[in-house]
Amino acid sequence: MAAWDGAGPLKDLEPKVTVSGKRDLRALAALLEQPVRAGYRPPNRFVWHASMRLAPEDRHRTISDSTWANMAVQMLTEVGIATTATDPGLRWIAMRHADDHVHIVATLVREDGRTNWMRNDYPRCVKATYHVARRYHLHRRVPPADRTAHRRPHPAEVSKARRTGRAQMPRDELRRCVRRAVAAAGSEEEFFVQLGEAGVLVRLRNSSTDPGQVTGYAVALPGPRTASGQPVYFGGGRLAPDLTLPKLRQRWGTPTPPPAAPTVSRAERVETLRQAATVVAAAADDIHRDARTAPGRAQATAVAAADLLTSLAYGIEGDRRGALHRAAEAFDRAARDLYGRVRQPSGRSQEMRAMSRLVALMGRISGDEDTVAALALMMDLSRFADTIEQLRRAQQRLHQAEAARTAAEALRLVAGGRRPVVAPPLTVTATPVPTVGGGRRAARGR
Repeated sequence: MAAWDGAGPLKDLEPKVTVSGKRDLRALAALLEQPVRAGYRPPNRFVWHASMRLAPEDRHRTISDSTWANMAVQMLTEVGIATTATDPGLRWIAMRHADDHVHIVATLVREDGRTNWMRNDYPRCVKATYHVARRYHLHRRVPPADRTAHRRPHPAEVSKARRTGRAQMPRDELRRCVRRAVAAAGSEEEFFVQLGEAGVLVRLRNSSTDPGQVTGYAVALPGPRTASGQPVYFGGGRLAPDLTLPKLRQRWGTPTPPPAAPTVSRAERVETLRQAATVVAAAADDIHRDARTAPGRAQATAVAAADLLTSLAYGIEGDRRGALHRAAEAFDRAARDLYGRVRQPSGRSQEMRAMSRLVALMGRISGDEDTVAALALMMDLSRFADTIEQLRRAQQRLHQAEAARTAAEALRLVAGGRRPVVAPPLTVTATPVPTVGGGRRAARGR
């Protein structure tokens, strides 16, 4: 339905049907591979493949071949594959296999013999398809990647978790432990103590030039082991882009001594939660004021609020991951800066981080009075999440805006009593089977 500029009529490219009823693709493949055979040191893997597929809510629409062709050309032009006749680039074709998707194939050697390696093509494709979806008024519009998501488990980790019957990936469990320790600490010494108390194995990395200087860390769970029986360690940067030790040091700012453990009396616990709610409400006003004039301060305040919500989630739900833990994870994604950057702490962020440490140190929340104070703090945090959503939408960081809205809705549901604070006890279940089993393709409706 579409091809490179200069390919000629599309009907001449259509593979012929043989006597056996199959398509003869040799002539089309030879045309696509002509620049490869004539190129200078062509790559061994010279085929680029992508697909454009409608979302389930858009599949009821009837899109003509010409519309599909226009969408494919616009996407490929933005990515850098489709070019005009005055700039002979790559040869490519777009073929429609069904009503809801098309497949695109290109060869990576240009007409002039140079190789186009298509580096970083995935982020450009996501951005291009988002623009196409906006132009053609499609319902599902996946925003461009903003590099704020945490690292996903490797397929090997998923397979190992499935074999051992683990309910969670070790990488995900470690990221939560590290996030909890970060929220409750004010310096790296306190951070490592928190990890040790949580039962996490810690391995420090010393500088090659100054052996007495610690430059990084890695964490592991006591259970999972490698084939040789060694713990499986993950560096902080492999858990999330902002969890490396240099970035944590910048996040904490000037080390402060840990606050004294608060009295476990209910009155002091309620007072701590009320003070935290006051700080959160003032921080939301600061973000409204500083979003344009001092974006660094607003960003530091948002990250400190994520730490406070993390401490509150553990103070209410403990190690049992419920709705509040999931809200804290979504809020952490919404508050994170681009490319793992960390802003210098401000007075407000330091104040909120002090509240986070106090909430973490005062223990589990129980009883009616402190529960009511905790629910009021949740409502203030939900309004703070609304402020973050407005900020991220103004910054065109739509993935983070979606995460902030998810966190705000979850907090309001918990605070309103429409969702249980603590989830039922976790049972060890097998990891879901992947959509493609054993690397084999499923038959098409046969």
